[in-house]
Amino acid sequence: MFKKYTSFILFLLTILPVVSQTSNPKNKALKIEKTATKDTLVKALKNVTIQGKPKKQKIETSGFAVAIIETKEASLRNLTTNELLDRSVGVRVRQNGGIGSNVEYNLNGMSGSAIGIFIDGIEISTFGSSFNLNNIPPSMIERIEVYKGILPSHLTGDYVGGAINVVLKKDVSKNTATAAVSYGSFQTFQSDLGVTLRDKKTGLSFRGSAFYTYTDNSFETWGRSTTFVNHLQQITRPYRAKRFNNTYKAVGGRFEAGITDTKWADQFFIGYNGSSNYTEIPHGITMAVPYVGRFNETKAHALLLNYTKKNFLAQNLALNVNAVRSERSTYLQDTISFAYNWDGSIREVIEFGERVPLRTNGGQQGPKTMTNTDRKITNVRSNLGYLIANGHRISLNHKYEATNRKDEDLLNPTLRELATKSLVTKNIISLNYEAESFNRKLTTNILGKYTNNRTNQTKFDIFTTDGVNSIVKSKSTTSNYNFGYGATASYQVIEKLFVIGSTENSYIMPTENQLFGAPEINILSNLELEPEKNINYNLGFRWGLIDFKKHKVSFYANAFWRNGFNKITQQAVDVSEIEEESDADIQTTRYINLGKTQSRGFEAEIIYVYNNKLNASVNFSKFNNVFKLERDNNGQPHTFFGQQVPNEPFLTANANIQYRLNSVFQKKSILNLYYNTGYVGEYYVVWGQPEWSLTPSQFTHDLGISYGFPSKKLIASIDVKNIMNAEIYDNFSIQKPGRGIYFKLNYTFSKFL
Repeated sequence: MFKKYTSFILFLLTILPVVSQTSNPKNKALKIEKTATKDTLVKALKNVTIQGKPKKQKIETSGFAVAIIETKEASLRNLTTNELLDRSVGVRVRQNGGIGSNVEYNLNGMSGSAIGIFIDGIEISTFGSSFNLNNIPPSMIERIEVYKGILPSHLTGDYVGGAINVVLKKDVSKNTATAAVSYGSFQTFQSDLGVTLRDKKTGLSFRGSAFYTYTDNSFETWGRSTTFVNHLQQITRPYRAKRFNNTYKAVGGRFEAGITDTKWADQFFIGYNGSSNYTEIPHGITMAVPYVGRFNETKAHALLLNYTKKNFLAQNLALNVNAVRSERSTYLQDTISFAYNWDGSIREVIEFGERVPLRTNGGQQGPKTMTNTDRKITNVRSNLGYLIANGHRISLNHKYEATNRKDEDLLNPTLRELATKSLVTKNIISLNYEAESFNRKLTTNILGKYTNNRTNQTKFDIFTTDGVNSIVKSKSTTSNYNFGYGATASYQVIEKLFVIGSTENSYIMPTENQLFGAPEINILSNLELEPEKNINYNLGFRWGLIDFKKHKVSFYANAFWRNGFNKITQQAVDVSEIEEESDADIQTTRYINLGKTQSRGFEAEIIYVYNNKLNASVNFSKFNNVFKLERDNNGQPHTFFGQQVPNEPFLTANANIQYRLNSVFQKKSILNLYYNTGYVGEYYVVWGQPEWSLTPSQFTHDLGISYGFPSKKLIASIDVKNIMNAEIYDNFSIQKPGRGIYFKLNYTFSKFL
């Protein structure tokens, strides 16, 4: 009986908008006369549509400090996913050079392990270093969600600074295939392919995508980071040179098959994700000394499982399970014993009145090295949600992650059977309560989570005493647990105007790379790392798009306050530890606990649309991330109290303009023109802020054009990046590519099978 009344009420709610709109004589689409017949009423009802919030608006007004990046336009151009992220508000992509170099993400002063990087809710590190945002083309991506601060239940984890969640395309409603190929400066070649297939009768579906990337990264550098040292050890700075020993190759694919829309599963997919790359390492943490012959090779194989079901076992109960089991290997080689200059020649010194080659300590970065690191990773995320009542939902989430790591020294046969073995395990349980109240104008989310972390390492070392070798076995174990909590709120003040706030108090556990090191990217180990604690506050608003006939405009602003305790960050050197204007000894780094920091700032964005042809946006982010620990453990005053954390840009701005022209050269063709400019304010690289360590302000300009042919299948584009050939820098003043020109073709196969 209750179901009958419910159906009747829903019918009334459906028909009431029709009846109310018929009272307005100006509404021609649904005008129904009082004397309307039954047939005309039915015809009118066919025009009724139930409109909800678009996915982008729904996420951005949910109470979280989040921005959605749509990739449809970018997938047609010569843009990497990292470049797309770097143009969004409050995001700074830190990259040590060109394509393939090490990347770290900064969200308004939060970085490292505080930031989660996900592929469909699973940590991207699970899939291997070769399946990363450098390589995954925007054409494989549905959207990118950028959270700052507290995270929603499906991303709950060991993070407090925010997260970047890349949502891959999953639509299998049509049998389609897409292919793209591009070529450009610095011998850069990229291609990708995507296919979706579905049998309507059985629901069997397949989706697959693959990519290939090659570049030699031979761009020219001419800033202060590039030097030349002659045989008298005299340094020329700056020195104009082309980067070498910088080739990068990557290939990867993702293939999934399964069932959709069945009685027992809304989606059930199993899949395989594989990738490999070859990366030449041109220098260390800085560009002071070039490397020759130092490289790494990686491979990764991952098995995937995804299961989703609404009304699982009971009405209004939903289950989502996402699991990955991967095996990764990283090989590193560094065996050339000569030192080199940036012109590619061997450095020389004077010995006994003669010029002789300068030798290193066996390798380009210390002793000769041939190592292999194997990782076996299990990552399972499950979410059980229950709709208590209309607008009220509770969810229980569990995340299990285990990384089993083995490090082998291939140059020392004695130790090959005594490899260093490490294990990091995490168990995170969280509970979320989401509610909509005040006629759905107020949306709230309350989160509590419990985290349990454990690390184990077994290591063997050889010691020689009086010519006798002895092997010493050492074990280290750490275990900790902590609780965290947070809340978000979003209130609709008027139509399209939302006030959004959030807060969180939680901990971050060091990652496997931070604890045990990553020699392929020059990161040393630090087993003394402690968990980082953060207390975050966000308050802002989002308004729009507001329609003014042909004009549309939206506004977004957010202020944040973040207190960090035992902040985990890459070690920045004190100026007193190195010679003036010399960074030759800073070729490796490690992660450390910095102590107390405080970050306060704000970000804003304005988007303007004219006649659905012109799209323009401007955004900026400004914050102060300062060191707040007044005294050290011995009670001595800290020299750098109140100083901005070094090697971290804290003022960024971007502007983008796109204009569409229809039927320019051919009927039904589409021509798009693009312009982008970016600004990064100056910042210091080392503690003490010496003038020689100041990274100058950076101002870049990019131009692009794409042409869609009338068939809607072929699209061609040209992009010119850094058109003014400006000096641009990143981590530890590493110079990034200058002007580059890139061509791309996209083709869609829409009718087959």
